[in-house]
Amino acid sequence: MRVLGIETSCDETGVAIYDDDHGLLAEALHSQIAVHAEYGGVVPELASRDHVRKLPQLIRHVLEEAHCTPGDLDAIAYTAGPGLVGALLSGICTAHALADALRIPALAVHHMEGHLLAPFLAGEPVSFPFLVLLVSGGHTQLVLAQALGQYELLGDTLDDAVGEAFDKTAKMLGLPYPGGPALAKLAAEGDPQRWRFPRPMTDRPGLDFSFSGLKTFALNTWQRCEQSRQDAADIACAFQQAVVDTLAIKCRRALQETRCRDLVIAGGVSANQALRQRLESLCQQQGARLHLPHPRWCTDNGAMIAYAGLLQLQQQRQVQSQPKAFPRWPLSALSTIHS
Repeated sequence: MRVLGIETSCDETGVAIYDDDHGLLAEALHSQIAVHAEYGGVVPELASRDHVRKLPQLIRHVLEEAHCTPGDLDAIAYTAGPGLVGALLSGICTAHALADALRIPALAVHHMEGHLLAPFLAGEPVSFPFLVLLVSGGHTQLVLAQALGQYELLGDTLDDAVGEAFDKTAKMLGLPYPGGPALAKLAAEGDPQRWRFPRPMTDRPGLDFSFSGLKTFALNTWQRCEQSRQDAADIACAFQQAVVDTLAIKCRRALQETRCRDLVIAGGVSANQALRQRLESLCQQQGARLHLPHPRWCTDNGAMIAYAGLLQLQQQRQVQSQPKAFPRWPLSALSTIHS
């Protein structure tokens, strides 16, 4: 079976074809960084228009690269949510139009389910249940994956997601958009001994997160110093250390509470090298296995949507019959789209 995946939840247009026998046949990704850079963040209307412009040519490209015709496809998978409603609808309408024309299923995929399955795109198997740390610009969650489509939320952020906190702190330090990767790069130049930032909500039980106060702590530190490049690097280093330590502490608690032996990290922030190294060390200490997506599949992409759609098709899960976007859609409520 071959599934075409379409991802348009925010500011990246991703298209891919996944085959159950041969794996990933082709993928293409268009980033909108240049479109939004002058505004310092994503402009929803511009994102939607850019998806509409880019989708047709990306679909043609992956079909040619995979040596496929539209008639070779068995289903079209698309991101139904969560995300920006206009951006989602651009992909949803394209997917349903193609599926209707080809008389094949249109498969609604949860964006975060796509992310948590991304580490397995390369063919590395893992058995349910497993623990998932989802870290992105919009999500910071610890999830118990019990089966495909069955997820229990163990911990969530009470305010800023970790990626959002990275971006806002980077902007405060005068770093270019997108801020998260720029802050991580600058942190490598910082003195790790100069400042120690708080590790939010680690002094109390539970698996929830909070990064708003940490962001404010970074701002207050920045306002008290001379605001040199070295000051910025030292703050970036202290901020990243605090984030990584906080995530690792919560992951250790979750591994101990669930007794899972597999930890999956997914989402855009999973590309952060400091976080990867810390969680690798944690898993070695806890006797667990760490599963990481390839760096090119950390951010939004069509491959993870095509793969999630294929698994959905193989399990014959009932799919949404009408084009509908779910801008806010808890992962724990995933089954609602299949009823």
